Amino acid sequence: MTNLPPRRLGELTVAAQGLGCMGMSHGYGDSDDDQSIATIHRALELGVTLLDTSDFYGAGHNEELIGRALAGRRDQAVIATKFGFANKLGEPTLLRGDAAYVREAVDASLRRLNVDHIDLYYLHRVDPSVPIEETVAAMADQVRAGKVRHLGLSEANARTVRRAVAVHPIAALQSEWSLWTRDIEADVLPACRELGVGLVPFSPLGRGFLTGRYKSVAGLPETDVRRSQPRFADGNLERNLSIVDKLDELAARKGVTAGQLALAWVQHRGDDVVPIPGTRRQRYLEENLAAASLELSKKELEAIDAAAPAGAVAGTRYDAKSMEFVNG
Repeated sequence: MTNLPPRRLGELTVAAQGLGCMGMSHGYGDSDDDQSIATIHRALELGVTLLDTSDFYGAGHNEELIGRALAGRRDQAVIATKFGFANKLGEPTLLRGDAAYVREAVDASLRRLNVDHIDLYYLHRVDPSVPIEETVAAMADQVRAGKVRHLGLSEANARTVRRAVAVHPIAALQSEWSLWTRDIEADVLPACRELGVGLVPFSPLGRGFLTGRYKSVAGLPETDVRRSQPRFADGNLERNLSIVDKLDELAARKGVTAGQLALAWVQHRGDDVVPIPGTRRQRYLEENLAAASLELSKKELEAIDAAAPAGAVAGTRYDAKSMEFVNG
């Protein structure tokens, strides 16, 4: 087994690196269920415990996939799923955080996952039409009902986190955090640490960009979400590749890949940080897990920071419309 030390997300203990499962059903072109299940099984064998999904990924398919993968293995995994998007993919975004929808969503997720409880239940995006206190109170009802063990938020701002914690303990905040997305460092990260809320960075490899495998979008499937993301657009992409070039140089000196170096940087952010790099291939799973035990000196961390300083990335992480639903 891989040496994955435990880390705490609030009162929840998980291995130091999790597995983001979105790409097995959603966002990155066609996938193979058998391949994905084999990767989940391999992750569990190597000591991964936290499996991350959402009711939105593949319109429920991703939760069903995890349910199938965990048949006979439920006790090996910490299941995290999310709710809040009430629209189908391709429809105008509809967020719902009302109490009735919380009850409906948790029951639907339990059915798809084929489990009797969810270990970590996140609000995927904050519904601006519903006070966060109302949403979290409804989520807390599900804890008292035994359907959920711990609560989380995703892409919430510091004020929202504070208001939520006043209603019920929040184990984790899941937000994008990597060398090319450092928005949470100014206000959100200090607030979480003050309140004892763990951090679960998604896309810690910049949607794969920081691995150096993507020099253009030409080879990406037509349905790949990165084709519409500003950081992958002509002009921005070329500027951002200069960051990867610098990471490549630093990684070569250490005998690792650029992706491993970028992921190790996230792993070094603190013992309350559990990144969830996503992959559907065992090869990349094992490469990512190796980064969890990669030691970086203070000097090496400073060199990585200098290669990808905050604000250096060209382009926003989503288009203008989608950006309206982050930092809520």
